Amino acid sequence: MNALSPEEIELNKKLAVLQRLRDRLANREEEMADMRAQLEQFEARYTMEVGRLYADLDEIEAQIAEEEVKLVPDDQEIRKKAEELRKRAEESAARAADESLENISFKLRPSPEAKKAYRDLARVIHPDLALDVAEKLKRHGLMARLNEAYSAGNQTLLDNLTADFRNSPDLINGDSAGDNLVRALRQISQINNRIKELSEERLKAQLSELFILHEKARAEMTQGRNMLEQMAERTKTHIKKSERRLVNLRNVNVSAEEYVKERFGMDISDFR
Repeated sequence: MNALSPEEIELNKKLAVLQRLRDRLANREEEMADMRAQLEQFEARYTMEVGRLYADLDEIEAQIAEEEVKLVPDDQEIRKKAEELRKRAEESAARAADESLENISFKLRPSPEAKKAYRDLARVIHPDLALDVAEKLKRHGLMARLNEAYSAGNQTLLDNLTADFRNSPDLINGDSAGDNLVRALRQISQINNRIKELSEERLKAQLSELFILHEKARAEMTQGRNMLEQMAERTKTHIKKSERRLVNLRNVNVSAEEYVKERFGMDISDFR
């Protein structure tokens, strides 16, 4: 039996390290995919249950400001405020429209089988295992499809992606021990860089307002309270108050128009 060369011994060590890093990277990718899916789901729920009400409230507040402009048309501060509120109302309405019921596709929580398929495939197709630009681009496309299938809980697509890649000629190589050692060292470096990127992405997500709100809602749920429902009810109360104020302002403006028309025969709406 031939003794292993120093390069082969070192290669075996690095391949063992690479195997552990592949597993760790696959787990980190899965965790991040889970977090993205959960935040997307929560954002969609928030928009449907609360965000739309905020959009309605912004619209009413804009209309109130526009009625106030009619009362004092020469006041530039009030006019500027009305323009700002109108812009905010349009932006809120656009956000709410983007998340309409027809456009929201709730992602399913991945099954244990989907999780296993994701980890297995992520270990071998990850872009950071590629050593040339063309292969890296190809793997980026595969990883994007893998993430999409995983987030949607599409077991069939996960299985098909796995089968396709296992039959790929890209998995076959017959390089020397020295070349394989260089390849392993580069892959180890790339994987470590990707793990660092995922850690930074996770930290950024955890510091976001959306994540903080999501965690708050989840904590409230464990206490039997539905935070989004409570926020929605409070917003509905604000909407009713604002609607009453809008009606009162409109009545004041209508009364002023009728008085000027009756007293002076002028239609002041032409001057507004």
